[in-house]
Amino acid sequence: MRPRLFALLLLCAAFLAGATAARAERDAVQFGTNIHISRDTTVHDAVCFFCSVRAEGDVNGDIVVFFGNIHIANRANHDVVNFFGSVTADDNASIGQDLVSFFGAIRLGENVSVGKDMVAMFGVVHAPTSVTVGGDRVAQSGWVLWGPLLIIGLIVIVVVREVRSQRRRQMLRGYPPMPRQ
Repeated sequence: MRPRLFALLLLCAAFLAGATAARAERDAVQFGTNIHISRDTTVHDAVCFFCSVRAEGDVNGDIVVFFGNIHIANRANHDVVNFFGSVTADDNASIGQDLVSFFGAIRLGENVSVGKDMVAMFGVVHAPTSVTVGGDRVAQSGWVLWGPLLIIGLIVIVVVREVRSQRRRQMLRGYPPMPRQ
């Protein structure tokens, strides 16, 4: 083995041996298994991939969910972020910082409070007038993204159909089809 390669492997081994483990004593992190935080339980962060979080107790940190739903019954003291799912907050629930939802729905009950901003990108918001938001409310409809994509898709379908129709007519007339480029 060459000395440079050996030195590089030895250096990598030293870095791996010296790495400290991450500490997540009060965090709830799951992949594919739902997280349920009971009323008498407090966690720091709740992170879920391909599952849902049901928070009846307090969450002192963030709640982040990818491809699942979030249900807040009591209090989330920091940010609530959801990608491709829905966020539901019961009556009198509170979110300490930001509420962000991408490609999903936000459903808030009566007297829900959001400490800072509420953002719904390419989704919908169902909130009564009693909801208080400390910062900005941003709701961008899904049609802003899907509308132009739908129009472009329809144009492509029409063009492909017309090209195939033209080739079919040429073949029926006995002409050789146009060469593909």
